[in-house]
Amino acid sequence: MVLRNIVKIDEEKCDGCGQCVDACAEGAIKIVDGKAKLISEIYCDGLGTCIGHCPQDAITIEKQESAEFDEEATKAHLAKEKESQKQADFVCPGMMAQKLREKSQTTDSTAEVPSQLSQWPVQLKLVSPGAPYFANSDLLLVADCVPFAMGDFHSKFLKDHSIVIGCPKLDDAEFYIEKLAAILKASKLNSLTVIHMEVPCCSGLTQIVRQAIAKNKIDMSFEDVTIDLQGNVSTTEIIKS
Repeated sequence: MVLRNIVKIDEEKCDGCGQCVDACAEGAIKIVDGKAKLISEIYCDGLGTCIGHCPQDAITIEKQESAEFDEEATKAHLAKEKESQKQADFVCPGMMAQKLREKSQTTDSTAEVPSQLSQWPVQLKLVSPGAPYFANSDLLLVADCVPFAMGDFHSKFLKDHSIVIGCPKLDDAEFYIEKLAAILKASKLNSLTVIHMEVPCCSGLTQIVRQAIAKNKIDMSFEDVTIDLQGNVSTTEIIKS
């Protein structure tokens, strides 16, 4: 142990946005249980690059007794992370380029369709589990491609609902499980509906919900809705936990 500068994270201020994770070139910070954590002192060089990326001012640099920064161990850690990412980045059938329809030939510049969005933020990474708009609400967990595929998403699904969105292909599924479990624990929902695209990787949202429910050890069913690439409801299923 040596006396040196090292990152300190204030969990009370941290909202789990993950910007510090992206900023840390050494991979020393991860989101765990919805909060940023220093996973190992030996990966932190103490330079504090992450500080300027934290919107909550939750990160400081403090001088304290810590294990020394280990450059070789950090390189091995980053190599392992990179290899894991490669394995996760398989070629998904849902990434195949397709032209779905011709451009519309009619426009009406005077038409206005009111938004049915009743909260902010909507990204699952950013919402607070204890936000008042979740209490006794009908919650939608939506793959972030869905509202672009469905022309009537606001009127068909979003009206009178709270919502969180995410991508099970590109985002951290474990983080989503933890965050959704926290929402379920903090808020007594009236209902939960999962809406995802028909591409294989998108169905990961369903598994995220299953695991979040199991984590809380609660008896809860939810509606699972699949949207095809033309923006139509393909299937609707009630899934019991």
